[in-house]
Amino acid sequence: MSNAAIPPAVTQLIETLAELPGIGPKTASRLAFYLLRGKSELALRLADALHKLVENTRFCSNCYNVTEQDPCPICADPTRDHGLICVVEEPLDLLSLERTEQYHGVYHVLHGALSPLEGIFAEDLRVKELEARLRAGNVQEVLLATNPTSEGDYTAAYLITRLKQFEVRITRLGR
Repeated sequence: MSNAAIPPAVTQLIETLAELPGIGPKTASRLAFYLLRGKSELALRLADALHKLVENTRFCSNCYNVTEQDPCPICADPTRDHGLICVVEEPLDLLSLERTEQYHGVYHVLHGALSPLEGIFAEDLRVKELEARLRAGNVQEVLLATNPTSEGDYTAAYLITRLKQFEVRITRLGR
């Protein structure tokens, strides 16, 4: 967006916001101008939250969930069943399962689903890391909780085939 009527800082904010999923140029413009209309306190809190996000969060070296400590609190919890790994596509999927308070195993976050049409292949996901966890032993069951979409189903089918080499029970989350 290049317009002499809009200051470069505003243009940069609009272009940056428009890179976020689900936010196009119109929504990005609305958000930017909303922050400009006397919302400086909100803008500063947003900037601080983004700074803390970048500085303080990382992915757990075991399950690849978003965390501020490594290992994450779930992986570090001795009361969890570490012999049961639930495979999910995204950290938000993990949060949904945790909210039910019904699952007491650990997780593995793939950070996506297979989608050859969108150029997302197995090497783009955390599949090798899952295999490494299974190679390390002590895992009795892998629960596949990919989303009920064509990509999620394709990912689950792929994982079933790829993980057959390990002596673990592989189950698919019921729908």
